[in-house]
Amino acid sequence: MSVASQKTLRATPPSGLAKAERDARVQLAACYRLIAHFRMTDLIYTHISLRVPGSHDQFLINPYGLMFDEITASNLVKIDLDGNPVGEAGPGTNYAGFVIHSAIHSARPDVDCVLHTHTKAGMTVAALKTGLLPLNQIAMQFHGRVAYHDYEGIAENLDERRRLVADLGEKWVMILRNHGLLTCGRSAAEAFMLMYYLDKACELQLAAQSTGVEPIIPAPDVCAYTERQYSGGDTATMGPLDWPDLPWSALIRLIDRIDPGYRD
Repeated sequence: MSVASQKTLRATPPSGLAKAERDARVQLAACYRLIAHFRMTDLIYTHISLRVPGSHDQFLINPYGLMFDEITASNLVKIDLDGNPVGEAGPGTNYAGFVIHSAIHSARPDVDCVLHTHTKAGMTVAALKTGLLPLNQIAMQFHGRVAYHDYEGIAENLDERRRLVADLGEKWVMILRNHGLLTCGRSAAEAFMLMYYLDKACELQLAAQSTGVEPIIPAPDVCAYTERQYSGGDTATMGPLDWPDLPWSALIRLIDRIDPGYRD
């Protein structure tokens, strides 16, 4: 296993890309810019990956050393499940990011996008024994759908991949204990929307707990009913198939107004 050299920070723009891969790169670059816009970044750390269309063993990820608001469609790095660069050798990738993302992409063919963050709210809830609580409508969409993975140190041990995917199981949302948040999606749009609301649910929980007043937790049947309202009763996903489309289109318009350069 090898991971590309970490000396060069910018990739050479790929030439002759298939339209499907080009579109995927634009969507992933937009996702990076949105994570930056909503202040869910950790400098150059954390990562978002997207499976290369038509491939089972290749995915796109950020070059290690760039801020998320520097990510563009062309400077995303393409690697295989062993961490080897696909095509021309470009910039290096975060090794811990490779470990986490390669684990999920190899074990979950239904997952195309994996998004991992170190937000203040997410890392705080990840340190609580209770985990995420159904304290509000936003949190209840995740009722019974959150996986948990115990902390093992910085994710540099390839053997951890086996335990990571075992803990994730068939779920699409995971809290990495003492670490942060992780969401999966069949698209960059789905993974982003899940992360946006998972992080917001964490923020709201901490705000409620900071009052010192005992919070109201709705009855389990109410929480389960609310979750079904969000999911449309589909046990395979967090929401209806078209759930991300309208907000994602609005978000793309937002990021295009701010800086359309991510498409380059």
